Amino acid sequence: MIFLQLLMLPAVMLRRGLLTWVSRIGGVLVLLCCSLSLLYLMTCSPPHSNSPPLSHVLPHAESDRPNLGGTGPVIGAGPGGTGGAGAQSRGPPAVHTYQMLLQEREEQHRLYISSLKKQIAQLKEDLQERSQQLKRVQESLKTVVMGPEDVQEGGAGSQGGGVRDVQGVKSQQFDLQEFLRGQLSKAEVTAGTRLPSEYAVVPFESFTLQKVYQLEMGLTRHPEEKPVRKDKRDELGEVLEVALHSLNTVASPQGKNAADKTQTSKVYTPSDFIEGITRTEKDKGTLYELTFRGESTHEFRRLVLFRPFGPLMKVKSERMDTADVLINIIVPLSGRTDKFKQFMHNFKEVCLRQDGRVHLTVVYFGKEQISEVRSTLENTSREAGFKNYTLLQLDEEFSRGRGLDVGARAWKTSNVLLFFCDVDIYFTADFLNTCRLNTQPGKKVFYPVLFSQYNPTLIYGSPEHIPPVEQQLVIKKDTGFWRDFGFGMTCQYRSDFINIGGFDIDIKGWGGEDVHLYRKYLHSNLLVVRAPSRGLFHLWHEKHCADELPPDQYRMCMQSKAMNEASHGQLGMLFFRHEIEAHLRRQKEKQNLKKT
Repeated sequence: MIFLQLLMLPAVMLRRGLLTWVSRIGGVLVLLCCSLSLLYLMTCSPPHSNSPPLSHVLPHAESDRPNLGGTGPVIGAGPGGTGGAGAQSRGPPAVHTYQMLLQEREEQHRLYISSLKKQIAQLKEDLQERSQQLKRVQESLKTVVMGPEDVQEGGAGSQGGGVRDVQGVKSQQFDLQEFLRGQLSKAEVTAGTRLPSEYAVVPFESFTLQKVYQLEMGLTRHPEEKPVRKDKRDELGEVLEVALHSLNTVASPQGKNAADKTQTSKVYTPSDFIEGITRTEKDKGTLYELTFRGESTHEFRRLVLFRPFGPLMKVKSERMDTADVLINIIVPLSGRTDKFKQFMHNFKEVCLRQDGRVHLTVVYFGKEQISEVRSTLENTSREAGFKNYTLLQLDEEFSRGRGLDVGARAWKTSNVLLFFCDVDIYFTADFLNTCRLNTQPGKKVFYPVLFSQYNPTLIYGSPEHIPPVEQQLVIKKDTGFWRDFGFGMTCQYRSDFINIGGFDIDIKGWGGEDVHLYRKYLHSNLLVVRAPSRGLFHLWHEKHCADELPPDQYRMCMQSKAMNEASHGQLGMLFFRHEIEAHLRRQKEKQNLKKT
């Protein structure tokens, strides 16, 4: 047995040596193949590069930040977005392509880092400014409570004075808190109040981040509108900011459970705001109720805020004497002599018999019917002994802005109060006083909202029942509306009109020039007083829509005509007139049957 093992030993050793030799030869061959492949990649490049453009692998320039994580660019990806056989057949990418990619990615990272540094610097400046403001407030409060010298001297007298100051400040704070609590208790915030009828209800306005919905709408507004006015936008923005600050302010944790709740609490943002409602009681304050999305699907957060009104403060007391304030009434005119006679009848009654401190300037365009206009003025002058009028004639195409501009500049003697008026306007003596009181040279101009009359034939049923003009001037829902889209009638001093640049005389016909002048005053330092005037009326006249207008403009013209004809309810009665008449006939038939 031992002899056989000795005979097999050389064969085993020979086999082991052969295996070792073969493995070494294989390793050398593998190493040689890898070296040759690497040398080929470094020295050879494909004639054409199928790499996609940089915009396909790099983040877009307008993105907020580059993609710092994730996988690298897939250079050999095919149309389907993955690399397969098509990617293998295109060959490896060139070295310079990788270098370009890396350089552009590095440039984007450098720009992003620079942007972050600027933001951090800006935040540091804001934080430092807020800290200084807080420090100044604390120092001022300390000075008010203890006095500027009491803190250092510390004498018995100073201590007594400091105590009295502290008591005075506390008393003022207590009075203010009591006043605010009183305003809050009187308003309908936590409980309702008994109202005599539905007309006593103060309606709410609802609002979102984009729109405001209100019930009290003018004819030019819509059921939904954006808060165009800056004060309304700022008000709602401030309310939302206070609400978010309150929701995101977490009280100091007490115990383990409170700490866990603080760590998992939600951070509220404007996107969580769903809707809010607001209502102002003019003698108490403004109520806001805001609803936000909660931490789960069916959870919401409701915040109620209240802005109480403070006590009244007297700002200024002044005397105003209008005895020597002359008003130059400027009327542009072209034809319409019948309307001008009606205007002069009102002018004679109000301006000459009641007021007596006016000058009339008529700017007439063209030559036709100019004699009738001159005759009307001369008759008024003889009857009332009135000589304060000027008639200017322009032989050119009618332009309202041009006529008013010429009439204003024709006055040369002194700075005079101008009233731009149309021939179909009726005004009272009270309005002339309002015109004087609401204007001041270099400080204020007056843009009244006049009351526009509906069609008297529709209001009173038939032409036979129409009363005189003086009896038609009643401000009611069914007689007219506030013309809040008109800016043609205005009171302003001549110096302000000249300094602001006057009218745009390139505008022809009616419309456009009044809005242009109004916007000029809005962009100036003058105070623009815009308010309804109960003594200024626009008399109804038929509106014609020319056939030459395009379909869109013709439709708009007809909508404007309908708006000036009658109220919504009156138009509805006209539309359903046949149904109403049929109902009345049926009722009469029933009554006749009962009698028989």
